Amino acid sequence: MKVLIVDDHALFRQGLVSLLHAEPDFEVCGQAGTIAEAIEVAGKTQPEMILMDYVLPDGNGAEAARIILKENPTCLIVFLTIHVSDEELFDAIRSGAKGYFLKSEPVNTLVKNLHEIQAGNAVLSPAITSIVLEQIEHQWGESSQQNQTLTKLTPRELEVLRELETGASNKEIAKQLFMAENTVKRHVHNILTKLDMPNRRAAAQWARQQHL
Repeated sequence: MKVLIVDDHALFRQGLVSLLHAEPDFEVCGQAGTIAEAIEVAGKTQPEMILMDYVLPDGNGAEAARIILKENPTCLIVFLTIHVSDEELFDAIRSGAKGYFLKSEPVNTLVKNLHEIQAGNAVLSPAITSIVLEQIEHQWGESSQQNQTLTKLTPRELEVLRELETGASNKEIAKQLFMAENTVKRHVHNILTKLDMPNRRAAAQWARQQHL
């Protein structure tokens, strides 16, 4: 498998070259130190795998990954980084990367993971996997809390809330939902009470945040 190595530290690149030279399944086809160089070299060599630092002098690896994968969609992008943040990690995953590892990983672990990716699997470092699971758990918790709040409202109140979200007045809501204006007022009052909102503007803002 042809591998392109992208890192702005020449010594680290050379270390990876030496590491892969001992692996018969991999052949280093080029090196680059910036996003611009990575895109240029990838276009010339058409690598099957790219080992890339996420933080580069002219941007982040996710930007390069998107451009390279547009031209070479079967290329396997693997990020190597010193540290990781939630934002960087999920941006990397969204870019189409198949692996995300810390540079502090043992050499034998890295090689094993690269073989896993070569076989068609997506792999993350254990520490990075924990970040992903925590984020998923957090999102599930928020979703569950939202669902519990929304179950307090009747179907008709939900319809009125969606109209409030658009900034519609009681008269406009009454016309849109074919009900009396006094009925709309009663629904709005119930919505504010059940959601513990001070006014309709706050309720509308909350509804927008929930993407109703």
